[in-house]
Amino acid sequence: MEKELSYGSDYKFIPATSIGSGVGISVSPDIYCYTIQIVNIIFVGDPNTNEFVLVDAGMPHSSDEIIRVTEERYGAGAAPKAIILTHGHFDHVGAIVELVQNWEVPVYAHELEIPFLTDKKSYPEPDPTVEGGLVAKMSPLFPTQPINLGNHVAALPADGSIPDMPGFRWIHTPGHSVGHVSFFRDSDRMLIAGDAFITVRQDALFKVMTQEQELNGPPRYLTTDWQEAWNSVRKLEALKPAAAVTGHGLPMSGEALSNGLSRLTKEFDKLAIPDYGKYVDGQLPKPAKIKKGEKQ
Repeated sequence: MEKELSYGSDYKFIPATSIGSGVGISVSPDIYCYTIQIVNIIFVGDPNTNEFVLVDAGMPHSSDEIIRVTEERYGAGAAPKAIILTHGHFDHVGAIVELVQNWEVPVYAHELEIPFLTDKKSYPEPDPTVEGGLVAKMSPLFPTQPINLGNHVAALPADGSIPDMPGFRWIHTPGHSVGHVSFFRDSDRMLIAGDAFITVRQDALFKVMTQEQELNGPPRYLTTDWQEAWNSVRKLEALKPAAAVTGHGLPMSGEALSNGLSRLTKEFDKLAIPDYGKYVDGQLPKPAKIKKGEKQ
């Protein structure tokens, strides 16, 4: 008998917010970014149809808000075809149990994230000693124990396609988590980056609250492999995205995005990697070269 869907025993409301909380932004006719406290969820799909998916699942205890926003955009009783996860950290799966129970829809994630979503494995502990601000210091409060979605979660297809997201492909972008993925649409160069890079200084409480826009590497307190993180940013920069929606911060496009990503890629060791912390080994990693024609 399958175990009932559940969160870990450390699941709880996290008292953090920003001026962007409750605000939605139409990035394109079929891409809508909505902020819940300090994290973004993304709806992918034309609001004139019921063909849409939800990317990521917000903060703990946000299911009622997500359902309300879904129905405001797509109509009463609307439900996505699926929930697609960039990764399984607490702020990206905070409402997923209630959403799956309410909507009865499948969840997809990279195969390396599945153990964290099926009660098999806990995430590494956040690092409050890492160089950064008050959010980093409060990171021991953040849940890390696995949730259990049972057979409601499945691995993304090995061919790079994404169920119910036609035109998009998934790209493995580890570093922040082992199975982190980003989503890219070649036709308009739209990127959903997750936390591979973000557009706010996520470890600094003031910048999180004010949502001051600046392109950064992944959140420091939960990133455990900086070599992989650097390689992932380099991989995404090589795609030359026209617009990007990230897990934290405002969407970014045009020259601000291209210039910011170029600088981040070249100076990742200075801009993103902390000077100290338990996941920093003291030797700055170097970005691996991507060979011409290499699959992203």
